[in-house]
Amino acid sequence: MRLEDDPLIVWARQGDRPGVRVFARPDAIAVACPDLSRRDRLAVRGTPDAVAGLLTDVLPEVGPTYRPFGDEDLITAITGRVPGLEMAGRFGWMETKDQIHGGTGHWLPDSKGVSDLLEAAFPTSYAWPGGTGVQRWAGIRDDDRLLTVAAEAWPVPGIGFLAGVATHPDARGRGLAARLCAFVTDDLLRDNERVALFVDYWNEAALRTYRRLGFTLRPLGAAAQTR
Repeated sequence: MRLEDDPLIVWARQGDRPGVRVFARPDAIAVACPDLSRRDRLAVRGTPDAVAGLLTDVLPEVGPTYRPFGDEDLITAITGRVPGLEMAGRFGWMETKDQIHGGTGHWLPDSKGVSDLLEAAFPTSYAWPGGTGVQRWAGIRDDDRLLTVAAEAWPVPGIGFLAGVATHPDARGRGLAARLCAFVTDDLLRDNERVALFVDYWNEAALRTYRRLGFTLRPLGAAAQTR
């Protein structure tokens, strides 16, 4: 696979929307995308030495708000090669190309009630109504009460992206998030080759749920600039 065809790199380019910059040299590529999933992100792919050399030139140009991220072993390697970089976090990219079936839910006509649910259930969510790249919300209701939500956010051609999955604390333990994620995933796969999402390693319940739904894990790391 060519470096530029890697799904993580394709996703970070966001269809080359305004503000996105691509930097490349043999065996290394970096994509700087502002306000992607609420951060200025710098996706990297390639060999450790080549990526480290590229970042030495790129980081002063993009500025200190950008965090390099990519495969966990690559980020670990470059933090030992690039002065002023340190490991800031480890998380996962999960994806599936297969229909799940059996999901329930519907696309909401608007985002009314979504922010209130996120405040109660998932205040650290990267997807919020009105956020850059957040397209639409799906949900499961009990009468007029919103119980579970999930967003389509930051999609690119060929890759649907799932974010903002949250269930009200009073409604947990009923499998609602899994059912809604199945609905959203199947719907997004009608027009895309794959559906992806980010997951925190500490969120073991989410990891189990997504694995049961057929998502596979790609370990990622992120580095922060310290100077």
